[in-house]
Amino acid sequence: MMEEIAIPIQNLSDCDDVSFPRYMTEYSAGMDIFAAVEADETILPGQRKMIPTGIAIALPIGYEAEIRPRSGLAVKNGVTLVNSPGTIDADYRGEIGIIMINHGEKPFVIRRGDRIAQMIVHRVCKVSWIACQQLDQTSRGNGGFGHTE
Repeated sequence: MMEEIAIPIQNLSDCDDVSFPRYMTEYSAGMDIFAAVEADETILPGQRKMIPTGIAIALPIGYEAEIRPRSGLAVKNGVTLVNSPGTIDADYRGEIGIIMINHGEKPFVIRRGDRIAQMIVHRVCKVSWIACQQLDQTSRGNGGFGHTE
C-alpha cells in the first residue's frame, strides 16, 4: 500500500475548467499537470516557453515535488522540459510554471487543459557534511560514466 499525504492546493485561475494534478492510472507514480493558458500557445521548433498551470501548492516541510516531462509528448512531438527534473521546495507558494521546449521539427500547440508534465512528491532529508581525508573503498571506486561497458 502506498503512503498518502494531504497537500493544500490553490486554484489561481479564474475558472474551474483546468484540473488539479491527478494520477491517470491506479499505480502511476506521477500526477499529470495541466496547462492553464488563456489562449492557445505555440512553441516553435527550438523555442522554449513558460506554461502556467494555474495552481500553487503548500508542501509540508520535509517534502519536495519534482516536475518531469511526459514521455508521450517527447516521443510523439519532440517536446520536453528544459529544467528536468524541476524542483518545487516546501517553502515555495507561487504558481507552478512548466518550462517547455520544442525539439521537434514542427510547431507544437498547447491548449488549455492539455497534459503537459508530471509531478512526483518525495520525502527529502537535510545533509550535514562530515569532512574527511579519505572515503571508504568500494569495488566500483571512482569508475564513472561508461565504466561497466
